[in-house]
Amino acid sequence: MNDVITRMIERYECQNVEDYVRALREILQEIALLGLWRSKFFEKAAFYGGTALRILYGMDRFSEDLDFSLLKPMPNFDISRYMNALEREIRSFGFEATATVRAKKTESPIHSAFLKADTLKHVLVIETAEEVARQIPRGQAMKIKIEVDTDPPPGFVTENKFILHPIPFSVRTFVLPDLFAGKMHAVLCRRWKSRVKGRDWYDLVWYAANYPQLHLDHLKQRMIQSGNLEEGEDLTGEKVFELTSKTIERLDVNQVKREVEPFVKNPEVLEVWSKEFFQDVVKRIELV
Repeated sequence: MNDVITRMIERYECQNVEDYVRALREILQEIALLGLWRSKFFEKAAFYGGTALRILYGMDRFSEDLDFSLLKPMPNFDISRYMNALEREIRSFGFEATATVRAKKTESPIHSAFLKADTLKHVLVIETAEEVARQIPRGQAMKIKIEVDTDPPPGFVTENKFILHPIPFSVRTFVLPDLFAGKMHAVLCRRWKSRVKGRDWYDLVWYAANYPQLHLDHLKQRMIQSGNLEEGEDLTGEKVFELTSKTIERLDVNQVKREVEPFVKNPEVLEVWSKEFFQDVVKRIELV
């Protein structure tokens, strides 16, 4: 196994098959970010979402996808030009994965691609114990979705953050108050069929506990773009807290717990979750 990958896998102290699969996913995510950096992707785009929080800030939940936003609207953006760079970077560390663009079924500013790898083959590359590897079905695929928003709302600020594995490199990302604004928009406005996304609520708690400042104007711009606020309509702090309180009252807390539990190493942290808990958490948010 590549010495760099050996050092990366040692960070995880893997005990079971779930630990190894999660570690492998995150290692591939970091290698993919390196490949995007080499291909100058971050001159046009910024990293955001749950995986950004996990990799850049050590958030204690696992995340599946790589989410990005262009720095300004670019309707002719072509995500396919970066696929070869991703595959090449992954091969250079002893892995194999295919990177393919997802054909859009409906008109959308979100461009998607997938990194796909054979799970069993790759846990063997990282020298997983044989008795652990046997628990993974042959042919099981690991997919990492890559999404790029080509029509970002205005009003955000970015910064460069540095990653040290597999080699030192940098990624451009939203500053934390703008990342939080994006998450609050998801909490208030995401329509995920008949369900809610428990990961949004987990991240909300994480922000409130660690980085409670939320950029109100960027939240406003996101809500205008998604049709949840009229152009010219004001968005006050009072209105944000009122909307959030009403959203909490409609929340199926047990459903939220079930959705996020597979992404949390210690599910006991979810035991305190209740509507009363979330109402208290929201009071800790600082609007800037």
